[in-house]
Amino acid sequence: MRQRAHVIVFGNEKGGSGKSTTAMHVFVALARKGRRVGAIDLDVRQRSLYRYLENRRNWSSRKGVNLLTPLLAEIRPSLDPDRAKAWREEAAIFDEALERLAEQCDVIIIDCPGAHSNLSRLGHSAADTLITPMNDSFVDFDLLARIDPYSYQISGPSVYAEMVWESRKLRAQAGLGPIDWVVVRNRMPLDDANNKRRVGAMLEQLSSRIGFRIAPGLSERTIFRELFLSGLTLLDLREPNAGPAADMSHVAARQEVRELLAHLNIPGSGYGRAGLEPPRPIGPPARIQGAGSYRPPMPAAPLLSPTPQPRPPAEAAPASAAPAPEPVGPTPALPEAAASGSKAAPLPE
Repeated sequence: MRQRAHVIVFGNEKGGSGKSTTAMHVFVALARKGRRVGAIDLDVRQRSLYRYLENRRNWSSRKGVNLLTPLLAEIRPSLDPDRAKAWREEAAIFDEALERLAEQCDVIIIDCPGAHSNLSRLGHSAADTLITPMNDSFVDFDLLARIDPYSYQISGPSVYAEMVWESRKLRAQAGLGPIDWVVVRNRMPLDDANNKRRVGAMLEQLSSRIGFRIAPGLSERTIFRELFLSGLTLLDLREPNAGPAADMSHVAARQEVRELLAHLNIPGSGYGRAGLEPPRPIGPPARIQGAGSYRPPMPAAPLLSPTPQPRPPAEAAPASAAPAPEPVGPTPALPEAAASGSKAAPLPE
Protein backbone atom coordinates (compact mmCIF):
# COMPACT_ATOMS: atom_id res chain seq x y z
CA MET A 1 0.00 0.00 0.00
CA ARG A 2 1.34 3.43 -0.92
CA GLN A 3 1.87 5.68 2.08
CA ARG A 4 -0.69 8.44 2.08
CA ALA A 5 0.14 12.07 1.39
CA HIS A 6 1.31 14.17 4.32
CA VAL A 7 -1.05 17.15 4.78
CA ILE A 8 0.49 20.46 5.85
CA VAL A 9 -2.01 23.14 6.83
CA PHE A 10 -1.13 26.82 7.22
CA GLY A 11 -3.67 28.35 9.57
CA ASN A 12 -4.16 31.51 11.59
CA GLU A 13 -7.41 33.41 11.96
CA LYS A 14 -5.55 36.72 11.75
CA GLY A 15 -4.56 37.97 8.33
CA GLY A 16 -1.14 39.36 7.48
CA SER A 17 0.87 36.78 9.41
CA GLY A 18 2.73 35.47 6.35
CA LYS A 19 0.81 32.22 5.78
CA SER A 20 0.95 32.29 1.97
CA THR A 21 4.58 33.45 1.82
CA THR A 22 5.64 30.73 4.24
CA ALA A 23 3.56 28.14 2.38
CA MET A 24 5.25 29.04 -0.93
CA HIS A 25 8.74 28.68 0.53
CA VAL A 26 7.85 25.34 2.11
CA PHE A 27 6.42 24.14 -1.22
CA VAL A 28 9.51 25.09 -3.23
CA ALA A 29 11.84 23.58 -0.62
CA LEU A 30 9.95 20.27 -0.70
CA ALA A 31 9.65 20.24 -4.50
CA ARG A 32 13.39 20.82 -4.88
CA LYS A 33 13.90 17.71 -2.76
CA GLY A 34 11.90 15.69 -5.28
CA ARG A 35 8.60 15.58 -3.38
CA ARG A 36 5.39 15.70 -5.41
CA VAL A 37 3.40 18.56 -3.90
CA GLY A 38 -0.28 19.47 -4.23
CA ALA A 39 -1.90 22.68 -3.05
CA ILE A 40 -5.36 23.88 -1.99
CA ASP A 41 -6.23 27.50 -1.21
CA LEU A 42 -9.24 27.63 1.12
CA ASP A 43 -9.32 31.43 1.12
CA VAL A 44 -11.93 31.55 -1.62
CA ARG A 45 -12.10 35.35 -1.52
CA GLN A 46 -8.52 36.68 -1.40
CA ARG A 47 -6.88 33.54 -2.89
CA SER A 48 -3.44 34.73 -1.85
CA LEU A 49 -1.72 31.40 -2.49
CA TYR A 50 -3.36 30.95 -5.91
CA ARG A 51 -2.50 34.55 -6.83
CA TYR A 52 1.11 33.88 -5.84
CA LEU A 53 1.12 30.80 -8.09
CA GLU A 54 -0.54 32.67 -10.96
CA ASN A 55 2.21 35.28 -10.75
CA ARG A 56 4.74 32.45 -10.75
CA ARG A 57 3.26 30.90 -13.88
CA ASN A 58 3.23 34.26 -15.70
CA TRP A 59 6.81 35.06 -14.67
CA SER A 60 7.98 31.62 -15.82
CA SER A 61 6.36 32.16 -19.22
CA ARG A 62 7.77 35.66 -19.75
CA LYS A 63 11.28 34.83 -18.59
CA GLY A 64 11.44 31.42 -20.20
CA VAL A 65 12.44 29.88 -16.88
CA ASN A 66 11.21 26.46 -15.81
CA LEU A 67 9.87 27.02 -12.29
CA LEU A 68 8.48 24.28 -10.08
CA THR A 69 4.71 24.43 -9.56
CA PRO A 70 2.39 22.27 -7.43
CA LEU A 71 -0.60 20.27 -8.60
CA LEU A 72 -3.70 22.31 -7.77
CA ALA A 73 -7.25 21.51 -6.73
CA GLU A 74 -9.90 24.21 -6.93
CA ILE A 75 -12.28 24.72 -4.01
CA ARG A 76 -15.51 26.68 -4.34
CA PRO A 77 -17.82 27.68 -1.48
CA SER A 78 -21.39 26.44 -1.38
CA LEU A 79 -24.09 28.93 -2.38
CA ASP A 80 -26.89 27.03 -0.67
CA PRO A 81 -28.79 29.41 1.66
CA ASP A 82 -29.40 26.55 4.10
CA ARG A 83 -26.34 26.59 6.35
CA ALA A 84 -26.47 22.90 7.25
CA LYS A 85 -26.73 21.87 3.58
CA ALA A 86 -23.98 24.33 2.62
CA TRP A 87 -21.61 22.87 5.22
CA ARG A 88 -22.25 19.34 4.02
CA GLU A 89 -21.71 20.35 0.39
CA GLU A 90 -18.43 22.07 1.23
CA ALA A 91 -17.29 19.01 3.18
CA ALA A 92 -17.94 16.79 0.15
CA ILE A 93 -16.10 19.20 -2.18
CA PHE A 94 -13.13 19.37 0.18
CA ASP A 95 -12.95 15.59 0.67
CA GLU A 96 -13.05 14.97 -3.08
CA ALA A 97 -10.28 17.52 -3.76
CA LEU A 98 -8.10 16.09 -1.00
CA GLU A 99 -8.49 12.54 -2.28
CA ARG A 100 -7.67 13.56 -5.87
CA LEU A 101 -4.43 15.20 -4.80
CA ALA A 102 -3.53 12.38 -2.44
CA GLU A 103 -3.50 9.92 -5.35
CA GLN A 104 -0.71 11.85 -7.09
CA CYS A 105 1.17 13.71 -4.37
CA ASP A 106 3.51 12.99 -1.48
CA VAL A 107 2.64 16.24 0.31
CA ILE A 108 -0.48 18.43 0.20
CA ILE A 109 -0.26 22.06 1.30
CA ILE A 110 -3.48 23.77 2.42
CA ASP A 111 -3.60 27.55 2.92
CA CYS A 112 -6.48 28.57 5.20
CA PRO A 113 -8.18 31.98 5.28
CA GLY A 114 -7.42 34.53 7.95
CA ALA A 115 -10.90 34.10 9.40
CA HIS A 116 -13.09 31.40 10.92
CA SER A 117 -15.10 29.46 8.34
CA ASN A 118 -16.38 25.96 7.67
CA LEU A 119 -13.66 25.41 5.03
CA SER A 120 -11.02 26.49 7.55
CA ARG A 121 -12.35 23.97 10.07
CA LEU A 122 -12.23 21.23 7.43
CA GLY A 123 -8.65 22.12 6.55
CA HIS A 124 -7.48 22.08 10.17
CA SER A 125 -9.12 18.72 10.79
CA ALA A 126 -7.16 17.22 7.88
CA ALA A 127 -3.77 18.45 9.11
CA ASP A 128 -0.91 16.09 9.88
CA THR A 129 1.28 19.15 10.40
CA LEU A 130 -0.37 22.45 11.35
CA ILE A 131 1.80 25.52 10.85
CA THR A 132 0.57 28.72 12.50
CA PRO A 133 2.66 31.72 11.43
CA MET A 134 2.30 34.68 13.75
CA ASN A 135 3.81 38.13 13.87
CA ASP A 136 5.95 38.65 16.91
CA SER A 137 3.41 40.71 18.83
CA PHE A 138 0.79 40.32 21.53
CA VAL A 139 -1.87 41.26 18.95
CA ASP A 140 -1.21 37.94 17.23
CA PHE A 141 -0.62 36.11 20.50
CA ASP A 142 -4.14 37.03 21.56
CA LEU A 143 -5.52 34.48 19.08
CA LEU A 144 -3.76 31.74 21.05
CA ALA A 145 -4.40 32.82 24.62
CA ARG A 146 -5.54 35.71 26.77
CA ILE A 147 -2.95 37.44 28.94
CA ASP A 148 -3.37 39.51 32.08
CA PRO A 149 -1.79 42.91 31.22
CA TYR A 150 -0.52 43.46 34.77
CA SER A 151 0.98 40.10 35.67
CA TYR A 152 1.66 38.77 32.15
CA GLN A 153 0.06 35.51 33.20
CA ILE A 154 -2.01 33.39 30.82
CA SER A 155 -5.64 33.54 31.89
CA GLY A 156 -7.16 31.18 29.32
CA PRO A 157 -7.16 29.96 25.72
CA SER A 158 -8.43 32.16 22.92
CA VAL A 159 -10.61 31.49 19.89
CA TYR A 160 -8.05 29.99 17.55
CA ALA A 161 -6.61 27.61 20.16
CA GLU A 162 -10.14 26.40 20.89
CA MET A 163 -10.70 25.68 17.19
CA VAL A 164 -7.46 23.66 16.98
CA TRP A 165 -8.57 21.73 20.06
CA GLU A 166 -11.85 20.89 18.33
CA SER A 167 -9.95 19.73 15.22
CA ARG A 168 -7.81 17.44 17.35
CA LYS A 169 -10.92 15.88 18.85
CA LEU A 170 -12.39 15.24 15.39
CA ARG A 171 -9.17 13.52 14.29
CA ALA A 172 -9.14 11.35 17.40
CA GLN A 173 -12.75 10.32 16.77
CA ALA A 174 -11.80 9.33 13.20
CA GLY A 175 -8.86 7.26 14.39
CA LEU A 176 -6.30 9.57 12.80
CA GLY A 177 -2.91 10.42 14.23
CA PRO A 178 -2.28 13.55 16.29
CA ILE A 179 -1.71 16.97 14.77
CA ASP A 180 1.89 18.16 14.94
CA TRP A 181 1.19 21.83 15.68
CA VAL A 182 4.06 24.25 15.02
CA VAL A 183 3.80 27.97 15.82
CA VAL A 184 6.19 29.93 13.59
CA ARG A 185 7.44 33.32 14.76
CA ASN A 186 7.46 35.51 11.65
CA ARG A 187 8.70 39.08 11.26
CA MET A 188 10.80 38.98 14.40
CA PRO A 189 12.87 42.15 14.86
CA LEU A 190 16.60 41.64 14.48
CA ASP A 191 17.35 43.50 17.72
CA ASP A 192 16.77 41.94 21.14
CA ALA A 193 13.77 44.06 22.18
CA ASN A 194 11.79 43.63 25.42
CA ASN A 195 8.64 42.74 23.46
CA LYS A 196 10.50 40.01 21.59
CA ARG A 197 11.70 38.44 24.84
CA ARG A 198 8.26 38.67 26.45
CA VAL A 199 6.47 37.09 23.49
CA GLY A 200 9.07 34.32 23.43
CA ALA A 201 8.67 33.62 27.14
CA MET A 202 4.88 33.53 26.88
CA LEU A 203 5.01 31.17 23.89
CA GLU A 204 7.31 28.82 25.78
CA GLN A 205 4.91 28.80 28.70
CA LEU A 206 1.86 28.27 26.50
CA SER A 207 3.40 25.60 24.26
CA SER A 208 3.57 22.99 27.00
CA ARG A 209 0.02 23.72 28.12
CA ILE A 210 -1.86 23.42 24.82
CA GLY A 211 0.61 21.29 22.89
CA PHE A 212 2.55 23.00 20.12
CA ARG A 213 6.16 23.38 19.07
CA ILE A 214 7.85 26.72 18.37
CA ALA A 215 9.92 27.36 15.24
CA PRO A 216 11.81 30.43 14.04
CA GLY A 217 10.20 31.97 11.00
CA LEU A 218 10.98 34.68 8.46
CA SER A 219 12.36 38.02 9.59
CA GLU A 220 11.02 41.39 8.50
CA ARG A 221 12.79 41.67 5.13
CA THR A 222 11.72 43.67 2.08
CA ILE A 223 12.64 40.82 -0.27
CA PHE A 224 9.78 38.63 0.99
CA ARG A 225 7.22 41.27 -0.03
CA GLU A 226 8.86 42.01 -3.38
CA LEU A 227 8.92 38.40 -4.56
CA PHE A 228 5.11 38.08 -4.59
CA LEU A 229 4.67 39.91 -7.92
CA SER A 230 7.01 37.50 -9.70
CA GLY A 231 5.76 34.44 -7.82
CA LEU A 232 9.32 33.64 -6.79
CA THR A 233 10.80 32.47 -3.53
CA LEU A 234 14.31 32.97 -2.22
CA LEU A 235 15.11 29.40 -3.17
CA ASP A 236 14.36 30.21 -6.85
CA LEU A 237 16.96 32.98 -7.08
CA ARG A 238 19.66 30.39 -7.61
CA GLU A 239 18.22 29.58 -11.03
CA PRO A 240 19.78 31.49 -13.97
CA ASN A 241 17.65 34.46 -15.10
CA ALA A 242 14.95 33.63 -12.53
CA GLY A 243 15.15 36.93 -10.68
CA PRO A 244 17.44 39.54 -9.15
CA ALA A 245 21.00 38.55 -8.33
CA ALA A 246 21.40 37.29 -4.80
CA ASP A 247 23.16 39.51 -2.27
CA MET A 248 24.22 38.92 1.34
CA SER A 249 20.76 39.73 2.72
CA HIS A 250 19.29 37.06 0.42
CA VAL A 251 21.81 34.54 1.70
CA ALA A 252 20.79 35.27 5.30
CA ALA A 253 17.11 35.02 4.37
CA ARG A 254 17.66 31.65 2.67
CA GLN A 255 19.29 30.40 5.84
CA GLU A 256 16.12 31.36 7.72
CA VAL A 257 14.09 29.24 5.31
CA ARG A 258 16.43 26.26 5.83
CA GLU A 259 16.21 26.66 9.59
CA LEU A 260 12.41 26.75 9.40
CA LEU A 261 12.32 23.55 7.32
CA ALA A 262 14.64 21.85 9.77
CA HIS A 263 12.36 22.73 12.71
CA LEU A 264 9.22 21.60 10.87
CA ASN A 265 10.74 18.12 10.52
CA ILE A 266 8.31 17.00 7.81
CA PRO A 267 8.67 13.27 7.09
CA GLY A 268 10.57 12.53 3.89
CA SER A 269 11.39 16.19 3.28
CA GLY A 270 15.15 15.85 3.48
CA TYR A 271 15.15 18.45 6.23
CA GLY A 272 15.14 17.60 9.90
CA ARG A 273 16.75 18.17 13.28
CA ALA A 274 18.32 15.61 15.53
CA GLY A 275 16.21 14.87 18.58
CA LEU A 276 12.87 15.66 16.94
CA GLU A 277 10.55 12.71 16.48
CA PRO A 278 8.87 12.92 13.04
CA PRO A 279 5.12 12.27 12.91
CA ARG A 280 4.55 8.56 12.45
CA PRO A 281 3.27 7.43 9.04
CA ILE A 282 -0.37 6.43 8.87
CA GLY A 283 -2.57 4.86 6.23
CA PRO A 284 -4.43 6.20 3.18
CA PRO A 285 -6.69 9.28 3.22
CA ALA A 286 -9.78 9.03 5.35
CA ARG A 287 -12.70 11.37 5.73
CA ILE A 288 -13.11 12.94 9.14
CA GLN A 289 -16.70 12.18 9.99
CA GLY A 290 -18.53 15.19 11.38
CA ALA A 291 -16.02 17.79 10.23
CA GLY A 292 -18.42 19.22 7.69
CA SER A 293 -21.75 18.50 9.31
CA TYR A 294 -23.73 21.23 10.95
CA ARG A 295 -23.89 21.24 14.70
CA PRO A 296 -25.27 23.97 16.96
CA PRO A 297 -22.54 25.97 18.71
CA MET A 298 -21.38 24.21 21.86
CA PRO A 299 -18.87 25.36 24.46
CA ALA A 300 -15.50 23.78 23.73
CA ALA A 301 -13.68 21.77 26.37
CA PRO A 302 -11.25 23.98 28.29
CA LEU A 303 -7.67 23.80 27.07
CA LEU A 304 -6.11 25.51 30.04
CA SER A 305 -7.08 24.58 33.55
CA PRO A 306 -8.24 27.60 35.54
CA THR A 307 -6.65 28.39 38.85
CA PRO A 308 -7.98 25.76 41.31
CA GLN A 309 -10.65 27.14 43.60
CA PRO A 310 -11.29 25.60 47.06
CA ARG A 311 -14.56 23.68 47.18
CA PRO A 312 -16.97 23.83 50.11
CA PRO A 313 -16.23 21.20 52.80
CA ALA A 314 -19.42 19.27 51.98
CA GLU A 315 -18.34 18.81 48.36
CA ALA A 316 -14.65 18.18 48.89
CA ALA A 317 -13.62 14.65 48.00
CA PRO A 318 -11.09 12.74 50.14
CA ALA A 319 -7.59 12.52 48.72
CA SER A 320 -7.76 8.73 48.55
CA ALA A 321 -10.80 8.91 46.26
CA ALA A 322 -8.97 10.67 43.42
CA PRO A 323 -9.54 8.66 40.24
CA ALA A 324 -6.56 7.10 38.52
CA PRO A 325 -5.72 8.38 35.02
CA GLU A 326 -7.23 6.37 32.20
CA PRO A 327 -4.78 4.16 30.29
CA VAL A 328 -3.92 5.26 26.79
CA GLY A 329 -4.47 2.51 24.23
CA PRO A 330 -3.07 2.10 20.74
CA THR A 331 -4.21 4.34 17.92
CA PRO A 332 -7.06 2.68 15.97
CA ALA A 333 -6.31 1.52 12.46
CA LEU A 334 -7.19 4.02 9.77
CA PRO A 335 -9.89 2.94 7.27
CA GLU A 336 -8.91 2.96 3.62
CA ALA A 337 -10.68 5.53 1.46
CA ALA A 338 -12.18 4.91 -1.96
CA ALA A 339 -9.94 5.80 -4.89
CA SER A 340 -10.79 8.49 -7.39
CA GLY A 341 -9.64 8.58 -10.99
CA SER A 342 -10.13 12.29 -11.67
CA LYS A 343 -7.26 14.75 -11.99
CA ALA A 344 -6.70 17.92 -10.03
CA ALA A 345 -8.13 21.07 -11.59
CA PRO A 346 -5.57 23.66 -12.79
CA LEU A 347 -5.68 27.33 -11.97
CA PRO A 348 -8.16 29.29 -14.05
CA GLU A 349 -6.56 31.10 -16.98
